Amino acid sequence: MVFSTIEFLFQFLPIFLAAYYLTPPRFRNVTLIIGSLVFYSIGSGWYTLLLLLSLVVNFWLSHMIGGLQKNHPQKAKHYFIGGMIYNFGWLAIFKYTNFLVENLNALLSAIHIPLAIPAAHLIMPLGISFYTFQITSYLIDVYLKKIKPANSFLELGTFLCMFPQLISGPITTYGEMQPQIHQRRVNIAQLESGLETFVLGLGAKTLLANPMGGLWNNLSVIGYDSISTQYAWLGAFAYSFQIYFDFSGYSMMAIGVGQMLGFELPQNFNLPYISGSATEFWRRWHITLGRWFRNNIYIPLGGNREGRWKTLRNTFCVWAFTGLWHGASWNFVLWGLIFFVLIMLEKNIYGKLLNKTHVFKHVYIIFLIPLTWMVFAISDMHQLATYFTRLFPFLSSDTVTANTRDVMVALHNYWKILIPCVLFSTPLPLHYYKKYRKSAFCIILLIVIFILSIRAMMTQTNNPFLYFQF
Repeated sequence: MVFSTIEFLFQFLPIFLAAYYLTPPRFRNVTLIIGSLVFYSIGSGWYTLLLLLSLVVNFWLSHMIGGLQKNHPQKAKHYFIGGMIYNFGWLAIFKYTNFLVENLNALLSAIHIPLAIPAAHLIMPLGISFYTFQITSYLIDVYLKKIKPANSFLELGTFLCMFPQLISGPITTYGEMQPQIHQRRVNIAQLESGLETFVLGLGAKTLLANPMGGLWNNLSVIGYDSISTQYAWLGAFAYSFQIYFDFSGYSMMAIGVGQMLGFELPQNFNLPYISGSATEFWRRWHITLGRWFRNNIYIPLGGNREGRWKTLRNTFCVWAFTGLWHGASWNFVLWGLIFFVLIMLEKNIYGKLLNKTHVFKHVYIIFLIPLTWMVFAISDMHQLATYFTRLFPFLSSDTVTANTRDVMVALHNYWKILIPCVLFSTPLPLHYYKKYRKSAFCIILLIVIFILSIRAMMTQTNNPFLYFQF
């Protein structure tokens, strides 16, 4: 089920909230888990059993690890390794099996072995990348003695299955959520704040991300071979806005629903397009994912404490895994390694010089990030190469006959959306919203955004969240 649907807004959410608020506080976690499983099963069917199996297995593993650590640390380590294999094994089966098969078949064909491994017809469970990272962070923290194992299935189930963040994050840690699982306040002020945050996220998704997705889809339908350079750049910016407002909008909606339930979920985006470096960009984009990789891969490998070459190795590992986490395709691996190169260049060559500039560093990001998103968006390497020859015509010796008016048509159709996209990528709207949040104007604005979002949901044909596929 998608947050930006009539069914969620006018059926599931009001019924669930009524049941949740009418439940005595000590039993609200039960209501939350039941509602979350219903929410997940609507979109995932029998895969809900896999989620429940993850809950049961990891609850048992965490208690085995916790009980053995003091007197039998080696056995505790074996259970921990088994848990990692179990959790990432399911993720690998559903997400990477066909990727492995495709590459093995390509290798067999290259060495002229007449054998083709049939593809596995697997549908990836919704949110498996996110809830796998969430439950493994719990198991890692138990093994490292940062936290104690959950006292009950109910506690761990609330942490793992909470529907606002189950499918696309934010990725939380058990340590930050445990106090809220045990005790949280639900009051009118939180409900009001949660509704505001939800409506703003809904507007970002339906009024900004979806129209920008329309621009990008139109360009893709035309085909990259015949577009002009100007239209190629406009398309790159359009996709950049689409993925930002799509995912940040989802995160805002998740945080808003969490507030309605009494939870404070962590911030996931902090105006990434105002960054002055690729390093800063990734401190502001998908913050909880970056935190997971830092805490569970980069730091355990040694971080930056063991010399330049090991820091290089550790950073390479983080970005290779970051690319693969996003998708089972070589373009995602390439995308991750591009950021590895950029961050290493900033760290070792031009980062200090870049930081001294006031304007250029922002121009650098404004034009650099859309280029990286093209690597992210286009999975076919031949098509990706074609797109870059449209962005940079001097890269190709071929003469291309392009419709030079295509960008004018697109600007005519989308300028009313492009301007707000640029504006809402800056701190100005948030600054003024916080300043005048309680004013009648902001209340009316929220109502207008909600009405326009409902209208958009009823008329738009393209509404899924991009990050559901990851």
